[in-house]
Amino acid sequence: MSTPSKTAVAGGPQPAPPSPPPDGPGRQRARTIPWSKITPYLLITPALVMELLIHIVPMLAGIGMSFLELTQFYIARWTQAPFAGTRNYRAAFDLSGSLGLSVLQSFLITVLFTVLVVGISWLIGMSASVVLQRSFRGRGVLRTLFLVPYALPAYAGIITWSFLLQRDNGLVNQVLTSLRIVDEPTFWLLGTNAFISTTIVTIWQMFPFAFLMTMAGMQSIPEELYQAAALDGASVWQQLRHVTLGMLRPINSVLLLLLTLWTFREFNTPYVLFGSNPPESVNLLSVHIYDSSFLNWNFGFGAAMSVLMLLFLLVVAGVWMLLSNRGRRRAA
Repeated sequence: MSTPSKTAVAGGPQPAPPSPPPDGPGRQRARTIPWSKITPYLLITPALVMELLIHIVPMLAGIGMSFLELTQFYIARWTQAPFAGTRNYRAAFDLSGSLGLSVLQSFLITVLFTVLVVGISWLIGMSASVVLQRSFRGRGVLRTLFLVPYALPAYAGIITWSFLLQRDNGLVNQVLTSLRIVDEPTFWLLGTNAFISTTIVTIWQMFPFAFLMTMAGMQSIPEELYQAAALDGASVWQQLRHVTLGMLRPINSVLLLLLTLWTFREFNTPYVLFGSNPPESVNLLSVHIYDSSFLNWNFGFGAAMSVLMLLFLLVVAGVWMLLSNRGRRRAA
């Protein structure tokens, strides 16, 4: 047999290169890990785990408890508590019974408390921001003093207020009697005055946050807007209304929502001031849930009220989102 010539081999089609041998049973193909895609998930994993353990799991457990007749008779063996269905929810809405009436009373007190605290806190914080916006001597000291309640631990501040509001040796009564505003010392922690005291202490805690948010927002308002408004003949009130409040509308919207959510579920102030048995005028919904759960040992009913409070706050947040989106569409 004749062998092909070198010319034919050189001019003809070249043979394909040999394919690499397949991987053996003990050989693994090297692969690069896309760390740029995995890193964000690794960074948020601890936060997701903590959120799951601290908020999601207890919330689901509370929802499950609201459908059980979990009383003091089943605390030791809570897994054997009988299923109550919607009985706890029906009792909360039954205005013909004592439980429903007490829930309604607590809800109305909480709504009034929230409106007063949020409105006055925002008004004080906004007013302080406007006054301290202009540069003058001592402005830094005043700003620091306004932020002191926000920096103090909540329990330390409330305990201090409880001493100040005492009838016999409290500083509040001493100042009022020395100025002859009242003839004799007043019981600030009893009866209707207890609601006033709780509202004042909560405002003292809340208004620094409103002051901080509005003051930070006013830093971003250009000074040229005030100058142009002054040249157009706008008064100080008109500048405040149309320029300041107009530019701070997104910040104030979020601020009022946060203050509402925080104040509606406020528990620390009445509990530290009055303990586990506050006056009827301070029977907020959070305090009522605590009493039903840990004093009356009716954890199922307390969990049902907690779920109802959560649903109410979700409705408030949802209405706020709808109104905010509608305002943005009109502005656009």
